[in-house]
Amino acid sequence: MSAPTTGQAASAVAAAAGVQQAGAGSSDPEGAARGARSGSELELLGRVEERVRWLAVAQVHHANRVRPNPTGLKVGGHQASSASMTTIMTALFFSVLRAGDRVSVKPHASPVLHAVEYLQHRLDERWLTTLRELGGLQSYPSRTKDPVPADYSTGSVGLGATAPLWGALARRYVDAHGGSTGPGRQFALVGDAEMDEGAVWEAVLDPMVAELGEVCWVVDFNRQSLDRVVPTLGAERLEGMFAAAGWQVITVKYGHLLGELFERTGGGALRARIDAMTNPEYQRLLRRDAAGVRDQLPGDGPGAAEIAALVAEVDDAALLAAVRNLGGHDLGALLEAFDRVEDTRPTVVVAYTVKGHGLPVEGHPQNHSALLKTEQVEELARRSGVDPAHPWQRFEPGSPEDELCRAACERLRRDPAPPSSSSAVADVPVDLGHTPTGTGTTQAALGRALLDLSRSAPAVAGRVVTVSPDVSSSTNLGGWVNKVGVWSSAERTDWFADDAETLLHWRERPSGQHVELGIAETNLVGLLGELGATWSRWGEPLLPVGVLYDPFVMRAAEPWTFGMYAGGQSILVGTPSGVTLAPEGGAHQSVTTPSFGLEQPGCVAFEPAFAVETEWCLLDGLSRLGRTDGSSTYLRLSTRPVDQSLASVPTDPAARRRRRDLVVAGAYPLRRAEVERPALTIAVVGAVVSEALAAADRLAAQGVAADVVVVTSPGRLFEALQARSGSGPAAVATGGSAQAPTWVLEAALPASRAAPLLTVLDGHPHTLAFLAGVHRQPARHLGVTRFGQSGDLDSVYRYQGLDVDSLVAAALDVTR
Repeated sequence: MSAPTTGQAASAVAAAAGVQQAGAGSSDPEGAARGARSGSELELLGRVEERVRWLAVAQVHHANRVRPNPTGLKVGGHQASSASMTTIMTALFFSVLRAGDRVSVKPHASPVLHAVEYLQHRLDERWLTTLRELGGLQSYPSRTKDPVPADYSTGSVGLGATAPLWGALARRYVDAHGGSTGPGRQFALVGDAEMDEGAVWEAVLDPMVAELGEVCWVVDFNRQSLDRVVPTLGAERLEGMFAAAGWQVITVKYGHLLGELFERTGGGALRARIDAMTNPEYQRLLRRDAAGVRDQLPGDGPGAAEIAALVAEVDDAALLAAVRNLGGHDLGALLEAFDRVEDTRPTVVVAYTVKGHGLPVEGHPQNHSALLKTEQVEELARRSGVDPAHPWQRFEPGSPEDELCRAACERLRRDPAPPSSSSAVADVPVDLGHTPTGTGTTQAALGRALLDLSRSAPAVAGRVVTVSPDVSSSTNLGGWVNKVGVWSSAERTDWFADDAETLLHWRERPSGQHVELGIAETNLVGLLGELGATWSRWGEPLLPVGVLYDPFVMRAAEPWTFGMYAGGQSILVGTPSGVTLAPEGGAHQSVTTPSFGLEQPGCVAFEPAFAVETEWCLLDGLSRLGRTDGSSTYLRLSTRPVDQSLASVPTDPAARRRRRDLVVAGAYPLRRAEVERPALTIAVVGAVVSEALAAADRLAAQGVAADVVVVTSPGRLFEALQARSGSGPAAVATGGSAQAPTWVLEAALPASRAAPLLTVLDGHPHTLAFLAGVHRQPARHLGVTRFGQSGDLDSVYRYQGLDVDSLVAAALDVTR
């Protein structure tokens, strides 16, 4: 079923690595006997499988062809992809899974998940007509939006596959730090097309993953993508890659019907013939009648006559059933495979399937989004023993099928997660009381703030877990790592502990609080998302802080966004940032990250200008983690040395509290010109505060009085502006009475001092362009709009128009 030239080479690798076969042709007869189920058990499961398939198809049909659709736009859904997974999910959810297990379900199989929930009496009937309807069943499984919360949100290709890996690590971390999460496996049901995603292999290859024996992936190997039958995607190649990464590999290729044919005279030639087929040739068999199968199947190579003689003995119905009898649709073969799963290393089960199995569109190259016609749905209902006029039929109460469904429901019942311990959040201090002096950077301030937190609030610091992709030392986390140690499932020897020249001590132990992954940003934020979900899974809140280079934040943005959608709350620190990292050049500049923070739902973004602001923003972010009304935080930090005395932090305690409140609210006035109304307001973000103040001094010498306002969170200012105008989500939710605080606008940009506006930041200038609407004043916006070059800081700032001369010139233009 894959190109022979690819398969032969990969088979040797897989065989050498110990790939196991399950089902027909298994090389482990004792294992097969261990997992054998009685014929009556399999028949019962088969009847449940048929009903699951029907309900999955019926949900999509109702959403597209029954429910009123005034716009006429296609609602969508994936009947073929659901049918591909039905046998696998029936075997798991009605026989294999236990209460502590968690499953990440392939996005396009969400109707199957809802069908399972319905038959197990966990989902009310009224929901089945709401697929893809506002407020109804989501298009893809969701932890936060479906009526029965999914174990993992899926929908972004590849991320659902990797989530259980990070879920397993998060669970182990919680247990190592005194929590009690209980036992359980972590399953991922993955489409074979997802194997194209680089995020999958970044995760599979991470050294930590090879230790996760509770992880089991099941690959729905239907060999079809959205547009076509994939010509050369071979299971043997996948098997070799997983085996080389240290995974147990179990292949479920053929079912028992084909297995019986292989045992007959000519069966060896038949198996060799099917093994050697390309995917498209095999798929074409599925679209033929019995005569067409007899004509195509023997081929014209060695053994053709034997194969022709063999299939001539098989009646039409049995022959058509046999060519569809792949292992992923054989309950017995699948259950045998799951019985073989080990607990000492991660496992992948490669289950051969047919896309659209059991439907009129099975095996068709363009069946991915195909919708069955009404008459086809009605025929499927009759074959499934369902009245099309009453599609949402459960099994008769008291029937063996219903008893099986109820028993599965009871077996999978979990106690609700205990309430999240709020003490870690409630006790986060708002200010550690330090006022940095001299010259410093916001990046260095992060490491100092974490160390100060461990001294001032050790209970809170004990909940902090930092994560980085091999950049701990270069992002100033060295002191923190030396203090708390590196997390590992077992203690490891630090062979450089006695080396006087070693500054960063890599002490790996279960009590460590820093997790170091390889250089893969997707892995970092995937783990952040799961560490940030422990409060809702097990009532054990962690305070996860991930650190990476800001130029790579956008690489991590999509999976981090998906983690937030799934309920994960974390802090992501991007540092160093902007063209301020001048010698590194254009390849290491981050232009759009400030606006990403402004636009990202579920996230508050900060870019502090001074070290003390880094501390305040970090503490604010920590205080919002691990709670039902919580959110994530993005901190954009810099390696630009800034004179900390420029911050003019008030010494009076009340005035200091006021400054801190303004910083976390989004902006504060750093300098007021000594005039009743200034000629200009300079709004500045982050490291270029030095240039803004210097420009204000030069303008004052020319008689142009300028206020300088430091913007620490453009997003919070924008929310305040929206709230003031009565728009935005808060206003909609409350019928027009927005609840976001607006006081920060008057405090930082009072109407009494409204003046033409100059905004500047080391990022794209549109980030602050909305500020012109606060008082509807003329404005100029400076920032970075082109790729950078290497150079010294002054030269790069001049090249980008961030230097003092550029600020003064723009200010004079806007105040004419």
